[in-house]
Parts: sequence; C-alpha cells; structure tokens
Amino acid sequence: MKLWDKGISIDKKIEQFTVGNDREIDMHIAIYDVMASRAHAKMLKHIGILSEEELFQLEKGLDVLAKQIERGTFTIEAQFEDVHSKIEFELTKTLGEVGKKIHTARSRNDQVLVALQLFYKENLKEIRSKTKTLFETLLDLAESHKESLLPGYTHLQVAMPSSFGLWFSAYAELLIDDVYMLNAALQTADQNPLGSAAGYGSSFPIDRELTTKELGFSTLKYNVVAAQMSRGKSERTISAALGSLCNTMSRFAMDICLYMSQNFGFVSFPDELTTGSSIMPHKKNPDVFELIRGKCNKIQALQTEMVLITNNLPSGYHRDYQLLKENIIAAIEDVKDLLDIFNYAIKQVDVKHIDLNDPKYLYLFTVDNMNTLVEQGMSFREAYQIIGKQVQDGTYKPDTSKQHSHVGSIGNLSLDKIKNKFPK
Repeated sequence: MKLWDKGISIDKKIEQFTVGNDREIDMHIAIYDVMASRAHAKMLKHIGILSEEELFQLEKGLDVLAKQIERGTFTIEAQFEDVHSKIEFELTKTLGEVGKKIHTARSRNDQVLVALQLFYKENLKEIRSKTKTLFETLLDLAESHKESLLPGYTHLQVAMPSSFGLWFSAYAELLIDDVYMLNAALQTADQNPLGSAAGYGSSFPIDRELTTKELGFSTLKYNVVAAQMSRGKSERTISAALGSLCNTMSRFAMDICLYMSQNFGFVSFPDELTTGSSIMPHKKNPDVFELIRGKCNKIQALQTEMVLITNNLPSGYHRDYQLLKENIIAAIEDVKDLLDIFNYAIKQVDVKHIDLNDPKYLYLFTVDNMNTLVEQGMSFREAYQIIGKQVQDGTYKPDTSKQHSHVGSIGNLSLDKIKNKFPK
C-alpha cells in the first residue's frame, strides 16, 4: 500500500530504489506517527470532519497499534512503503471507511515531519539527561581526586602542574556548552509542523493550535512553507549539537588512551574493561575508549552530510529529504549508547599516584618559581630570564610549595559553581 497509490503499477526497480530501507528506519518513529494521528483525529472531530463515534473508533484502533509497537509485535511488511501507509492500512482493515478518513487534511510530508519532530524532541531530552549523568560522575571524580596532582602539557611537552580534579572537572564544564547546543536543537525541534500538508496548507478549516497543544509542542511553525523547509534545518541543527557533544567525548577518550599508555601511566582500568593481544600477553588495550573516539569522530562528520544534502534545495518538498532520516536517527541512538558506556567505564577509572619529583617533571614548576620572584619585587621579564638561564645551565631546582588559589585553578576547582552552572 502507498498513500499516493492511484492504481498505477510502478517499476519494481524504481520502487526498491525510492523506498530503500524506509521500513526499517520507520520503526523508530512508529509510535510518534500513532501519537500524531491521534491528535490529528481529535482535530478533525473538532472541526466537524469526524463524528464522536468515528473519533472513538480511530482512537481505539490507534491504541491497539500503540500497544503492538510497545510490545515489539508491530511490523511493516514489504508491501508497505513506510510506517504511515502501514498504520492507515491497519486502521482501514479494522474500521473500514472510518480508517480511510484519517489522512484527511494532511499529507505524508507533514506526517513524516511531525513524527520526526516528536522523535527528536524526546530523544534530545534523553541525551540531555544522560549528559547530566556523565557530568555529575565527572564532578564526583573531580571531588574525589582534587588533591591528586597531574602534569599539565602544552604541545605534549611538560608545562605546568595540573590535577586529576582539574582534568575531570574540565570535561564536566565542557559538557555544559554541549547542553547549551542540545537545548538550541531541542528548541528548533519543538515546533509543530502538522497542518502544513504538502507545504502549502489546506483548504480545510484545520485547527493547528489544537494539535500543537495535544502533541505538547511549545509552539507551531506558523508559515506552512517554513514548516516544510524545517526538514533539513532541524537535522543540521541536531547534528551540530550531537557533534559538539561527541567532540567533548572524543577528546576525553583520547586523553584516556594516552594516559593509559606505559609512557604516561596516569590511569588504568580493571582488566574486564580492557582487551588483550593475540600474541602479546602483557597487553591491556583501551578498546572501549578507542571505539568511543572513533564513533564520536564519525558522528562529528554528520553535520557536513546534512548540509550537503540540503544546502542548495529550493523551497518545497524534495525526495532528497528521505536521505536525512537514516543517519540522523542512527547517530541519536549511538550518542545515547556512547554516553552510557562512557559513564559506566569512567566510574571504574583507577587514578595512579604520580611522583612529580621524577626527573622528567623537573621543569613543571618553572612558572610558579618565576612568579615567586615577581612577588618578591622582580620584574616579570627579569624573573623569566633568571629561571630560563637556570634551566639552560642545569642549575634549576624546583620549589613545589607554590599554591594556586584563584577561581578555576588546581587549588580552587569551584566545583559547586560548575555544578550550579549546568542548565536547569
């Protein structure tokens, strides 16, 4: 069954090419199409297209389909083009003529759009919640290890003293920036497109405010052309937000892979969280973090894909939009998994004691020692030259007693302020 079927057979090769794997992808949005169909039916009854009894029958039929989806028994067989045609077929099979009325005053275009927007809304909220969980885990680790010093690096050269508390809370605070972007993406998705039909509205006196309220959208996309053009724009915005979050996780995973190596030896993980080598019995490979890094980098490329598919399309609907669904839905599912596994693994990190008296960290405190000379009345430039000469002639002896006290430093992590900064 196809919603656009006029009784004309279509070439099987063309059909396979145009439908693609929509049936599999649409299982992710099936429940949202049911929700939108229920709201649409209520609106049709409100404007006099459906009777009270017809609405009751449609709601009952949609409830049956919702339960099937929840139980995992709902399927989209090969004769159906997508979830939308399957749902209408089931309603018509059960209810007869009443089922055929469900598509009144809407197009598959706004049907797809509203189901996707509902999917995006719910999943962005879930991603935001999982991000908060990881954020809280990192702050707990920062508090637990705030006294554990760690060498800081620039250009991968020993630079200045840092701490595990500073390291963990740095990535925690970066997650706040990612939530800002998730919130922007959520606000973009939180606009009801239902009623835009094929992109030019309807001659029926539909009540779009009613469906907006029924579906829990904060507002609607008023202009019907703008509603259709939001397809692609939403995906570009969401992929940018997911990419930002994945950038944070990818860089953190890279740090962990580096710090687990024998050359650094700053952290380790239980054997159960690592893998071995087929020929080297000593290996403890950070495969989980390498895969997090790789998957996150792959998702960061998604925004480019979304832009290239949509950036030169004229207004109105185009079949190109179908190509957006698969990878944006897959990325959303992957990000949820990545947040879960990252949080699970990082909770089990073993922070090692680092002896900063080791000769390779000899110059870690040169800046602190230079600052001491400045505080004693010397100019910065003279102090820099004195410490620099000591380094050059091999007479430098580090003084590790200097304390860092300003907000956000190793001596004042300001974890409470970071925690309060997380968007409510």
